[in-house]
Amino acid sequence: MFFALAFLVVLASTSCVTSKKVRYLQDMPMQGMPLNEALEATIAPFDEMRIYVLSNTGKDDELIKPFNALSGNMSQMNYTNQGMGYLVDANGNIQFPVLGELHVEGLTRLQLQDTIAARIEKNGYLKSPLVVARFMNFKVFFLGTDGGKVLNITNERCTFLEALAMSGGLTSYTRRDRIGVMREVNGKRVIHYMDPRSIEIFDDEFFLLQQNDIIFTEEATHRYIRESYSNWSLLFTGVTTLASLAMLYLSFAKMFEGQ
Repeated sequence: MFFALAFLVVLASTSCVTSKKVRYLQDMPMQGMPLNEALEATIAPFDEMRIYVLSNTGKDDELIKPFNALSGNMSQMNYTNQGMGYLVDANGNIQFPVLGELHVEGLTRLQLQDTIAARIEKNGYLKSPLVVARFMNFKVFFLGTDGGKVLNITNERCTFLEALAMSGGLTSYTRRDRIGVMREVNGKRVIHYMDPRSIEIFDDEFFLLQQNDIIFTEEATHRYIRESYSNWSLLFTGVTTLASLAMLYLSFAKMFEGQ
């Protein structure tokens, strides 16, 4: 009886999940935290960018055409049409019409716009051009304990917490202290672990996700323990039931022998 009671106590302790183990941002101050609006994705090799050059005056349509060779037919009022993109090569460069090779790795979208506009104006091709650049392939991949998802990011900016929300959140059995983010850094794949239970993630360099980041999670140990104990509890229940029946049979047998 003692062993059965001890077993049930251990089972109960391993099957419960406290809020402290799973709750997000547990140390968030009541007065809130300042926003970091400087967070912005940067261009990396094998990204695909859509770039348009427009005229501020609307009178230079012929002059801007050479810069939009990949965009098909477009006008100043219709610069979001679907055109081919500029693929960033392994060295972080793109081949841009008229200007030739441009090194764009590490630039933000806005920095790329300013760089191209400055080059066009410096070479005397166009005065005060308007350049619009967009990411075409901003994706984040999520590999959870219950499956995977491809997260298509439409606003070109995605934080770690936003990606978790888009993936459907974490289960109670997911380890919060070992949520990995795999990213290519300087030609190498790097794995960095984050914990969404603390506000320290806001200062983490991996908090702002980059294109093609892979988020992966691990199952918590207590899930395996609980499932293991569940299997053993069934066996234990069966054995104790048979033992009880056997003892009952022996009791009746002795009773009838005595008669």
